[in-house]
Amino acid sequence: MTRGRVLIIAGSDSGGGAGLQADIKAVTMLGGFAATAVTAITVQNTLGVHGVHPLPVSLIREQARAVLNDIGTDVIKTGMLGSVEVVEAVADILDGAGVPVVVDPVMVAKGGASLLADAAIDAVRTRMVPRAALLTPNAPEAEALTGIPVTDLDGQRRAGEALLKMGAGAVLMKGGHVPGERVLDLLLTGHGETVLEGERVETRHTHGTGCTLASACAAGLAQGQTMEAAVASAWAYVAEAIRRAPGLGQGHGPLDHAWPVRDR
Repeated sequence: MTRGRVLIIAGSDSGGGAGLQADIKAVTMLGGFAATAVTAITVQNTLGVHGVHPLPVSLIREQARAVLNDIGTDVIKTGMLGSVEVVEAVADILDGAGVPVVVDPVMVAKGGASLLADAAIDAVRTRMVPRAALLTPNAPEAEALTGIPVTDLDGQRRAGEALLKMGAGAVLMKGGHVPGERVLDLLLTGHGETVLEGERVETRHTHGTGCTLASACAAGLAQGQTMEAAVASAWAYVAEAIRRAPGLGQGHGPLDHAWPVRDR
């Protein structure tokens, strides 16, 4: 029986809108159980990232080992990794865990701060992409990983297909950075593709959208949903969380992760 356990390996966001904080909120609100291995502490709010303090690789391994040896997990979700050394260590953790992995290839924060060293992009390409049951890149991340311009749905499709050829089991090509009146996200698997289309919400309150979406997908997969069902459910949850954003902060504000509670 699946129990919805998700081990999240990612960085902390002191502002609570992205990173581990967003991950935990999303997994919990969708009925899963979130455990964590922290990769870095960021000094962050809606105005930007003001500092990044990586944790020792040995500590990241120890956190993951402690969770896996006791609680266990049904899915692992990865977010901010930061360096080649952390990518290599996390890849080893994934191999030892033997569960599906949702990889959010975090490279740049919403405010523009770099969260992945340039030297680590190739490590993500070769070590993380082939281990992903689901990869969730936005357009700039997909371009960095494939070298293919992503400016429309065709670019999303071509980049997604290239990532499938690199070894990803499925790719959710996010369309928030792609111009257009409507947002088109594209899920590609070995069986075909699904287009998720919605109204583009004109708002500055989108901080943590990628983290939230990947973790919501992980929660669904951990509870035994199919890939298509988990992604569709996660997509609908995030779309509503954006629409109901509470308007906090002076910059890129957070989503309303708790909106399902308010509907009870």
